[in-house]
Amino acid sequence: MTQPSATPRPAAPPPSAAPRLEDLAPGVHAYIQPDGGWCLNNAGVLISDGAVAVVDTAATERRARALRAAIASRTPMEVDTVITTHHHGDHHFGNSVVAPHATVVSHEVTRNEMARRGLAMREVWPATQWGDIRLALPTLTFRDRATLHVGDLTAELIHVGPAHTTSDIVVWLPEQRVLFAGDVLLPGCTPFVLMGSLSGTLEAITRLRALDPAVVVGGHGPVAGPEVLDATRDYLLWVRDIARAGLAAGVSPLRAALDTDLGPYSALRDPERLVANLHRAYAEESSLPRDTEIRSAPVFAEMAQFNGGRPVACYA
Repeated sequence: MTQPSATPRPAAPPPSAAPRLEDLAPGVHAYIQPDGGWCLNNAGVLISDGAVAVVDTAATERRARALRAAIASRTPMEVDTVITTHHHGDHHFGNSVVAPHATVVSHEVTRNEMARRGLAMREVWPATQWGDIRLALPTLTFRDRATLHVGDLTAELIHVGPAHTTSDIVVWLPEQRVLFAGDVLLPGCTPFVLMGSLSGTLEAITRLRALDPAVVVGGHGPVAGPEVLDATRDYLLWVRDIARAGLAAGVSPLRAALDTDLGPYSALRDPERLVANLHRAYAEESSLPRDTEIRSAPVFAEMAQFNGGRPVACYA
């Protein structure tokens, strides 16, 4: 049996811009790590009336220290609360560096997944300079919805998973109409639902649209507006159509991805995620339960094949 082959794709350039803190509203900031590729995640910073909260941290000690320094440039206060949107290490490995004494808040399943997986993401990219990172598990969890008061700022923590993972939460500031969406939304980047649900993400998008956000901070990529909701929906519907055609033709997710013209999605960061998304779409179109676990290591190997043999790179 012949193996699928791929035309080598150009390597994504390493990040060229330094992280930056963007002001979104009084006391509300987005910490952006360009250009949003693998492990270059965003964070949120809320500062008000003697309180400081952070939405997600960073992947490595060096990057977490940079985030801490950016916060210190706006306030001398220590971070009181860290909100972890999901269990992937690029969003929480830096918890103990950014805020060693903070209360860490997450969904209850996120805490379980963090404890189960530990620091295992380091094994995916062993050459990355992770530094001195230590697992800081959430000490406060919730199931459906919680309200966090950061001084005069009110943040609604809303469970919208399964989407990017099984237990995603978003952070919604209704007065400012600012949404910190975690990896449910990834402006300018290819969505990634391998460890979550394609159909669940579509449902989450419907819920998030009802909030009527004016500003959306995704888990990676630039600050965006509500247009990212439609863009993400359209991409996932496109993936679903490819999966249905691939299943009907009896071809593998990798083969379906290799045979697909990326068209309007060719400019999205990390296009190899199409392979992973098709694995999830194939599972759902085959009526497997949404929580069916798909082993990531073989899929990452297929994403490398999609990239012409170039492994998925971590830019942290």
